[in-house]
Amino acid sequence: MSEATSLKQRSRNGEIIVGVSSPIDIEKGQLEDILGRDTYGFVSVDSQHSPYSEERLVAFCAMAEEIGIPVQFRIKHTRHAYLIGNILDLGPASIEVPLVEDEAIVDEALAAFYYPQVGKRSWGGAARYGIGGREDRLTYAAWWNETGILCLQMETLRAVTNARQLAKPGIDCLTWGPADLSFDLEAHPEHPFRTVEDCLRHVLKQVEGSDTKISFRSYDPALRNKYIDMGVTVLMERPKS
Repeated sequence: MSEATSLKQRSRNGEIIVGVSSPIDIEKGQLEDILGRDTYGFVSVDSQHSPYSEERLVAFCAMAEEIGIPVQFRIKHTRHAYLIGNILDLGPASIEVPLVEDEAIVDEALAAFYYPQVGKRSWGGAARYGIGGREDRLTYAAWWNETGILCLQMETLRAVTNARQLAKPGIDCLTWGPADLSFDLEAHPEHPFRTVEDCLRHVLKQVEGSDTKISFRSYDPALRNKYIDMGVTVLMERPKS
């Protein structure tokens, strides 16, 4: 898919979408090779556990837009949600906020992500996704508010328990960090949810019928059908070998 608008709508419709991870310093030919191995809806890059620079993010997003693939970017820390607007000005089409547990963080992310009169994102940025041909302030703001994809990462039992309250209008996906969630499960062996899959089933039920979908970081393409059969509609994988 070359348009994040249609990607957002496909997500709302519950279609199966697969994203692929990439290092931010990859060359264009290497990225094209990865994207040619399957039908991917987006490419994800990470700053939570990987180094990055703003200049490199701008270059990567521009390269991806030339190829025709939207970029999902995971920010460094939950408390950086207030910087989402600034990061979006560098070119991502989607933002993933790690380790979300509180409604206050959700509200902060929504405000920073969407333009008025939906949110409070500030106007500006020549490197923004899809700005070409949409330079008019109101035209681009309206387009972005129906295009950008905002994701919150579920990594604790508290987040799982509060998933319905976190999945506010404007939150497109609740994404999964199975490794950190496993740490929390191990810390609470008497909790009714014993496995990542128990947690996943609970949240799928909580968001059923809403526009918020589940995006699972399954990594392995061989696990794709397992999570699709559970009801996951968006998957994040490593490149196929």
